[in-house]
Amino acid sequence: MTIFDRSALNDGVRGREVLAWSSYDFANSGYTTVVLTAVFNAYFVGVVADGADWGTLAWTGILGLSNLAVLLTMPAVGASADRNASKKRLLGFATAGCVLATAGLAWCGRGDLALAALLIMISNYFYSMGETLCGAFLPELARPQALGRVSGWGWSFGYLGGMLALGLSLAYVITAQARGATAEQFVPATMGITAVIYALAALPIFLILRERARPAPPDAAPTSEGALTSKPAGGWRGSLLDLRESARRSAAFPDFRRLLWTGAAYQAGISVVVALAAVYAEQVMGFAQQETMALVFLVNIAAAAGAFSFGYAEDRIGHKPALAVTLVAWIVMVLIASFTETRPLFWVAAALAGLCMGSSQSCGRALVAALAPTSRRAEFFGLWAFATRLAAVIGPLTYGVVTWLTAGNHRLAFLATGIFFVVGLILLARLDLARGMRAASGMSEPESESDSVTAVAP
Repeated sequence: MTIFDRSALNDGVRGREVLAWSSYDFANSGYTTVVLTAVFNAYFVGVVADGADWGTLAWTGILGLSNLAVLLTMPAVGASADRNASKKRLLGFATAGCVLATAGLAWCGRGDLALAALLIMISNYFYSMGETLCGAFLPELARPQALGRVSGWGWSFGYLGGMLALGLSLAYVITAQARGATAEQFVPATMGITAVIYALAALPIFLILRERARPAPPDAAPTSEGALTSKPAGGWRGSLLDLRESARRSAAFPDFRRLLWTGAAYQAGISVVVALAAVYAEQVMGFAQQETMALVFLVNIAAAAGAFSFGYAEDRIGHKPALAVTLVAWIVMVLIASFTETRPLFWVAAALAGLCMGSSQSCGRALVAALAPTSRRAEFFGLWAFATRLAAVIGPLTYGVVTWLTAGNHRLAFLATGIFFVVGLILLARLDLARGMRAASGMSEPESESDSVTAVAP
């Protein structure tokens, strides 16, 4: 069996298209790995904020504002992509925005709070937009019974991109430190390395992958009953109206709604690990910059292995049991990291976090692909982005507030993160995957709106 097993792909889908699609995961993983997880977050707290007590809270607040913008607008972006069959065009816009903003971070030094905050908010917004639109291609490429493994191909390849960006950055940092350079001198170069890799690795998806969706009739959008109505107004008001309409239409798919609540819970915990792993390693375990980068490199190796191998297991045992296994493993990881006093055991926790991250992220994307109705894939991936970005606001901010209220107790803040995974596991138990897939494919009548989650937001 080759990596791109033809039996896993829809008719007419070529293996090189899947490789091109996976290359986008390869491209954008460098951003999360270097900017959000390993380098710039710790640089922001220690250098840009000059080590102030409020530095961690400021970092989480900046990410929170960016993610708030994502959750308010992404369902509207997804609905527009579905309506106009414009996923690739919007993906190109998002890619350019993230690449340019990431490159701009090279100009942020000590005290440049306003510039750093603006560029992080912009880059994170466009990263999230690109991730959402890329994910919406998955059900066009993979057969329903192979969503797990194809999603795993993309996630595992993506972590290789994170390792490339981090590895080159680490090599540069080690060389620069040997010359006596400081973080203010070598961190800007790592931002340039990350931006260049993102731009080059993203090219195949635009050159090779086909947009198979077809535009809806002009000035029309699908309702929950399948009829067509006038499009909502444009601008900010139009985005909010689109968000409300998307949430209303999702009420016909209650198991998808349950997935949104589940994702919002466990992704809040994951967002803490992504945004604050380097800060925790340096503040609690006493890691130096290059040690932290090596730690994150290990996490990426484990994540790539987890995403690839677990994708096959996921298709065999089912998306829901697979996600449940990863959430239990996340809880174990949090307990180890929160209580260990030794570096070797902390490295074990980091490796476990990597395995969990790759597999749980892949599981989530596959579940959305399984439960999203065919005509609204980008829109429903936009709702998933709403849920995950809401999580990315709540998770890091909770961590930041706990550290602020406890005079910098990072251990207690990290332990509190485990609550999100416990809640996610409880919510997952209520999801009926078979019923949700029947509703998405139109094979049975969906539950009435009164039986579903009634809140407008997922």
